[in-house]
Amino acid sequence: MNELRGAGVALITPFNTDGTVDFESLAKLIDFQIKKGMNYLVVLGTTGETATLTAEERKRIWAFTSEHVAGRVPLVAGIGGNNTMEIVAQVKAFDIPGYCAILSVSPYYNKPTQEGIYQHYKAVAEASPLPLILYNVPGRTGSNMSAATTVRLAKDFTNIVATKEASGSFAQFSEIMRDKPADFLLISGDDPATLPMMALGAVGIISVVGNAYPAEVAELTRLCATNDYVAARPLHNSLLHITDLCFVEANPCGIKCILLEKGIIAADALRLPLLPVSEATRTAIRQEVAQLN
Repeated sequence: MNELRGAGVALITPFNTDGTVDFESLAKLIDFQIKKGMNYLVVLGTTGETATLTAEERKRIWAFTSEHVAGRVPLVAGIGGNNTMEIVAQVKAFDIPGYCAILSVSPYYNKPTQEGIYQHYKAVAEASPLPLILYNVPGRTGSNMSAATTVRLAKDFTNIVATKEASGSFAQFSEIMRDKPADFLLISGDDPATLPMMALGAVGIISVVGNAYPAEVAELTRLCATNDYVAARPLHNSLLHITDLCFVEANPCGIKCILLEKGIIAADALRLPLLPVSEATRTAIRQEVAQLN
């Protein structure tokens, strides 16, 4: 799965002010990512506000993105949730061409045991027509997928090829790297952790801030992949403040504001229960965008 090495971006879903999907801005965002060197695109991960999209909207966005990309970069489809039967059905039905893998978030809200998480992913892996990327983000799901569960899944299912790790635990990252199969990939799921995780052996990032700064994120992962951490550190440091602003009022509120400030999307509209950022955060974002420019 060399397609999953380097810089991937968890694309936002642009909306018009009336709440409909803004496909014109999505096309502009896609072209911006490819032009600036992003290695692959993740379509409808949690950053894409997937939980508030209808089934028909999801299909249209997956198909539109595939058609617009036209093979220029690899694509990953986000299909995840806390209803295992429903996710299995969605995965089985996924037949849109142009995608190389499926990213599936660990079940949220239910707070399953480790065995429950294992059985969930077992069902999804057995149904999936594409390689599967695990996604562990305890801050959003309410439960942590342990390193032992991740490694067990990686060893038991050949089509589980990677994990996007956003637990924030370097002990957990290290345990995964120590015990995983040689060809199983560790991917950072947290922008500020990319450099240190790649020092441990991670192969890259699925980034949020990369929506607005794809060239910088792609260059950061390239430098880390070649062990040039002296050159990577200043770039890593330069992105820390803008990354903090992405998440100060929940994701993807901040990154949509940044994209609007940069003129890449037409509106920073979100779907309830999310709202655009406050004026104080917008002012801080505007100042930091100007400084980075």
